[in-house]
Amino acid sequence: MSERTRVGVIGVGQIGKRHVAQYAEMPNVELVAIADLDQTEAQRVAAQYHIPVVHHDFRQLLADPTITAVDVCLHNNFHAPVTIAALEAGKHVFCEKPMAGTYIDALAMHEAARRTGQRLGIQLATLFANETKAARRLIDEGALGDPYHARAVAFRRRGRPFVDGYGTSNFVRRATASGGALIDLGVYFIGQALYLLGNPAVMTVSGTTHQRIAMDEARRERGGYDVEEMALGYVRLAGGITLDIEVSWAQHYSADESSKVLGTRGGIKLNPLTYFASVGDMDMDGTFNLNSAEFRLHANDASYAAYDGPQQHWIAGLQGVVAGIDTAGLALATALISEGIYLSSRLGREVTPDDILSQSTSTAFTL
Repeated sequence: MSERTRVGVIGVGQIGKRHVAQYAEMPNVELVAIADLDQTEAQRVAAQYHIPVVHHDFRQLLADPTITAVDVCLHNNFHAPVTIAALEAGKHVFCEKPMAGTYIDALAMHEAARRTGQRLGIQLATLFANETKAARRLIDEGALGDPYHARAVAFRRRGRPFVDGYGTSNFVRRATASGGALIDLGVYFIGQALYLLGNPAVMTVSGTTHQRIAMDEARRERGGYDVEEMALGYVRLAGGITLDIEVSWAQHYSADESSKVLGTRGGIKLNPLTYFASVGDMDMDGTFNLNSAEFRLHANDASYAAYDGPQQHWIAGLQGVVAGIDTAGLALATALISEGIYLSSRLGREVTPDDILSQSTSTAFTL
């Protein structure tokens, strides 16, 4: 493709570097500028990837009329204010997950995109896994019949940021992250489940959170650890569909767990992708050669590469190659569910979207 989308990246920390590295490999992208408060690191990254312009203030990047799209790679509570500023500056925006620290901030981002007419995408990498793409094809072809239940599950044996040896303390403090395992890890799998179900409207949410497993007390104190390590939820969706959620950074358990979708004619386990059905009054478990399917789809459909990853999909959508998955809509529903679990845990009861909206408070930093 000869067209190149001119992109600016705001934030080149741990996540920002990954985004920059991905854009650098995409022939349909021109990395124009980056912005970061850490000028030493920003200059190093710019030199490594031959990015011509480095800004200290992200507003300078937004003022560049030649930049078409902006990628926001900041901590959770910066997502809303910087994304909204970029949308209002006439830029399309791709934002790292979660959409925002709270539902009210995510809603403000979504409304800003609608108001300005700019496109908003959220990084949901699980949508572009081979298993998810294949599951979507099975559902679209009617192999499951009518989906009626899904399970979103993701856990680590011991993988809490900072206290277990990786990442910074920004991941484990409400002041910067707003939450823990649920909105750091869980959003990927909740968004994936909603995508496979067709993103039905949320009717009610119930859930609870835990932070119970011992950790090094010195690292707890130094990191200011005040978020959950585990979240559990149950969601009633429109059309009688249900979703249950189990997400954790740490638990004393190890097993072959996987997300799943159940339908009236069949069910699917996501990892490894397995299809369950009854044929000739016999129970059948089916597996798939995803690598050969990916080869054929790439060879026979020039647009299929647009589904290779979240950034590839985002740019292809901007360039009109594909219509584009509504990742912002999925991320907004995920934010509603996530905050619903937090609220339900505090109140000790099931909550509605109206309950969540009425009690959601912005945690966005003032710019």
